[in-house]
Amino acid sequence: MTARREVRVTVNGRAYARNVEPRMLLVDFLRHECGLTGTHVGCAHGVCGACTIVLDGVSVRSCLTFAVQAEGKEITTVEGLADGESLTALQQAFHENHALQCGYCTPGFLMSLTEFLRETPNPDEGQIRERLSGNLCRCTGYANIVSAVQMAAQRLREKGGVS
Repeated sequence: MTARREVRVTVNGRAYARNVEPRMLLVDFLRHECGLTGTHVGCAHGVCGACTIVLDGVSVRSCLTFAVQAEGKEITTVEGLADGESLTALQQAFHENHALQCGYCTPGFLMSLTEFLRETPNPDEGQIRERLSGNLCRCTGYANIVSAVQMAAQRLREKGGVS
């Protein structure tokens, strides 16, 4: 039997400490230990991007990361994006541009694109499509997602920052 290890993380500004098996994946930790089910398990191989979260400011696949690797780190999940009832510019643009259908992939897109817009405040369509290539969606043709990113980027530039 493998000894359990304590994992202490801050997720969306809230501290969590849990004793887990070292082999527990971060996606399972977030969903089952923290009760944050917005991070989805898609392919479980790091290909689809549905499990994307932000770990210490960098988007990562939580299905490829062990919970113990997140020890002492700051995590943001899709639940941590909005400020109460106020959607972020990206979330609002997704809504306005119908950039989702079933919604299963949407949390991963939002997490990856939030980081992208911080790094690239004035992206062109090619840059957006390149970033989107890391997330898979079976429902949309990506056109509305591209439009949503363009709208969000424009709004963020007008506002003077990412939110």
